[in-house]
Amino acid sequence: MTPRTRAGLAQVRPVRPGGRVALVAPSSPFDRAQFDAGLTELRRLGFTPVYDETIFEREAIVAGPAARRAHWLEEYAGREDIDAVMAVRGGYGSAETLPLLSAERLASRRTAFVGYSDVTAIHMFLAFQAGLASVHGPMIEGRLAVGPAAYDPASFLAALLPEPVGALAPEGVEVVRPGDVEGPLLGGTMTQIVSSLGTPFAFAPPPGFVLLLDEIGERPYRLRRMLTQLQQSGVLARAAAVVVGQLPGCDEPGGAVTGRGVVADFFQDFPGPVLAGFPTGHTTTPLVTLPLGVATRVVARQAPVVVVTESAAAD
Repeated sequence: MTPRTRAGLAQVRPVRPGGRVALVAPSSPFDRAQFDAGLTELRRLGFTPVYDETIFEREAIVAGPAARRAHWLEEYAGREDIDAVMAVRGGYGSAETLPLLSAERLASRRTAFVGYSDVTAIHMFLAFQAGLASVHGPMIEGRLAVGPAAYDPASFLAALLPEPVGALAPEGVEVVRPGDVEGPLLGGTMTQIVSSLGTPFAFAPPPGFVLLLDEIGERPYRLRRMLTQLQQSGVLARAAAVVVGQLPGCDEPGGAVTGRGVVADFFQDFPGPVLAGFPTGHTTTPLVTLPLGVATRVVARQAPVVVVTESAAAD
């Protein structure tokens, strides 16, 4: 019987040191020096990187044709000798692969998928089309390529194992709205979530879920516009709690209006707990990995904490 999270998503297979991690480029092109540095870090963690030479293909703003990008994601997810699939970087392009993907193929071997940013589109496809949990964690460029100064190895490795990650209380997290709620964690980059609405691949969480919102480089009025769209589409009405990222580059020049200020104002009447500044996705501090689709408790008190109470992985 397929092991499942309490939300009904299939849990992925655990990825332990010695596992084979396949690299894919479903979005933008990447820097070769960063790619090589990231491979070195993967090996330091005990993993064996796997990739095909077509990963270095380039088009104007994407890493090769959409069909090729979709092919290797499916290929590696379905191969018996691959334990996890990791995106090299985000940028733009993952949504172009969605009509070309087979949900059945991606779910067939319960292979963990790791990434953030633009590949939120793939996380959504895995959750709502393939019924599979996934991992909102580091990618090669800018994270593993830099090393532990750019990502938290402990939470990354823990998210790939069959035990829950547990309590995460990083510095700099602010309580926007108090409360204490548990539900399945789903979400990612705000631009990808709102751009999915009205498509066959729409963000479609269950009632009582915990909404993860991450973003970078979007001015405050754009954040508010996207939050308004989430509200008017009914997504926010289904959320029991909200965890917002650090929002780097989302303040107006001079800081008179800030991204966090917009969040605090928008959610001032939200009925559940809201945290801002959690360091996952786009961050200025080491990225903390969070499994998606698993039960997660948000404790928004004087000392805010996110407690991942269920594992995305199971044997």
